[in-house]
Amino acid sequence: MATLLHIDSSVFPGEASSSRSVTAAFRKVWEEQHPEGTVIYRDLAAAPVPHISAAAWSAGYAAPSGRTPEQSAAFAARVKLIEELEQADTVLIGAPMYNFSIPSTLKAWLDSVLLLGRTAGEVPSAQDTPVVVVASRGGSYAPGTPREGFEFVQNYLEAVLKDTLGLDLDFIVPELTMAPRNPAMSELVPLYQASRERAFEDATTKAKELAKRLAA
Repeated sequence: MATLLHIDSSVFPGEASSSRSVTAAFRKVWEEQHPEGTVIYRDLAAAPVPHISAAAWSAGYAAPSGRTPEQSAAFAARVKLIEELEQADTVLIGAPMYNFSIPSTLKAWLDSVLLLGRTAGEVPSAQDTPVVVVASRGGSYAPGTPREGFEFVQNYLEAVLKDTLGLDLDFIVPELTMAPRNPAMSELVPLYQASRERAFEDATTKAKELAKRLAA
């Protein structure tokens, strides 16, 4: 059976969150394509994983027999997250932009699953697993825009997910999400609406494409 690892990190619930709305659309289509499939869901806003500690970090470089009880407990929590990643046939991540970067809860998850010699290194254990990231943002940071240089979401996630974990990365980018709420951005509402529609279309298309890829 196909397994989807679905991670949301927006602090806003349901349809109040652009990233959650699009990941929900992707998941709906994915589940339609995989009625017998399994979904592992983590809502990092509702149930955040611990930020990396000295015990959790150092345990990754210590022999099991030499770990302290604190290290063993912290490392077991990391291994659970790592195994969820390794079990997944597809990974779906909601990554809204907060202050030009990803939510700290998502960074905490990444710090836990990135383990040199297992998920990272010469042959990453989840290598080539498809990952779709919904990188929503209130403005636009696309090439040629005034704030192009403030884009630290896609650049960072490409370095971690693709270049380090070896995942097959794809982005969906709903932008200008603040336009309907900010009077100063009112003239950008049509662009926001077009971006939102494109994001939902991309979510549907990518979910179906990955279903065909898994069935091949």
